[in-house]
Amino acid sequence: MIRFEPREPSSLPRLILIPVAAAIVALALAAIPMLFAGLSVFNAYGLMLTGAFGSVFAFTEMLTRAAPLILTGLAAALAFRAKLWNIGAEGQLYAGALAAVAIGSGMIDAPSIVLIPLVVFCGALAGGVMMLGPTLLKTRLGVDEVVTTLLLNFIILLFVQMMLEGPMKDPMGMGWPQSEPMLDEAMLPKLMARMRIHGGLIIAFIAAIGIHILLKRTVWGFEIRAVGENANAARHAGIPVTATFIRVGLFSGALAGLAGVGEVAGLKGYLTADLSPGFGYSGIVVAMLAGLSPLGVVIAALFIASIFVGADSMSRATGVSNYLADLIVSMALICVLISGLFLRFKVRFVGAKSTEGVSK
Repeated sequence: MIRFEPREPSSLPRLILIPVAAAIVALALAAIPMLFAGLSVFNAYGLMLTGAFGSVFAFTEMLTRAAPLILTGLAAALAFRAKLWNIGAEGQLYAGALAAVAIGSGMIDAPSIVLIPLVVFCGALAGGVMMLGPTLLKTRLGVDEVVTTLLLNFIILLFVQMMLEGPMKDPMGMGWPQSEPMLDEAMLPKLMARMRIHGGLIIAFIAAIGIHILLKRTVWGFEIRAVGENANAARHAGIPVTATFIRVGLFSGALAGLAGVGEVAGLKGYLTADLSPGFGYSGIVVAMLAGLSPLGVVIAALFIASIFVGADSMSRATGVSNYLADLIVSMALICVLISGLFLRFKVRFVGAKSTEGVSK
């Protein structure tokens, strides 16, 4: 018979060590399919490392990929801290991108100092509004937000496709379903000449620091943590649980919306239905790897981005599918979840005639 017993709160070094160990185990497990594919494991990982860090171009590409992962990771981490299970960051990202393109492609003619903040604000607002409905359904009617946010991803993406095939289709796009291009005045500034890295990365870093300060140093952050620990106890203590959920939902959706703004206003310059390769879902993995820590999200996002960018480079060099990156990320998440279980609980094996077991 197996019995799970709660452990005492873990120390900070152990909390840091667990995600690192999970990432190492995931890389070790990913070596197995590499061997079956006939690859040299050390050569493959060497190519991945070079592809992500081997040049200025590779490093900036990794940072460019990390920017939306940081923001969607923060969106998941903030919501999960309050036990608000936001699985809809992918749809919120597209909502933010759609709003950014609507404002920044010619609706308003203004200088950059006005247009860029307006595009950023409208994109964040659109993402936040997409999370408002599921949050109200949870707080007012008890509807499971996992279901509503997940289904909203498909609804929003279909709406985006409809807009790209209709009112927002670029007449100069040669029939391709894409939006009109953003005005130059609406584009986020590039951080390096001739590189794709853009101001969205700065927004992501500022957001991570801001969320960290909010959770650790403010009354609202204490309320979020209290609601996440025990909503009923928080309500009896006088904390406005419903209002806290709504605020968290709005901010979580806004962070995901900012990821969409960065992709269209910082990187591509227009919106297509394949804008995101799954940044919203990968953000959940980032948040879990980070242990829901805002600053940890930055590190986890850099790790995931380096895996994706490095795997693309390795795939081109060896001919092996870059889906290996998805495999590594998935294994890392599984390892983190399993290690998190053993971090919170001790496993005791209890015999039929004895109530004492051996702690593992």
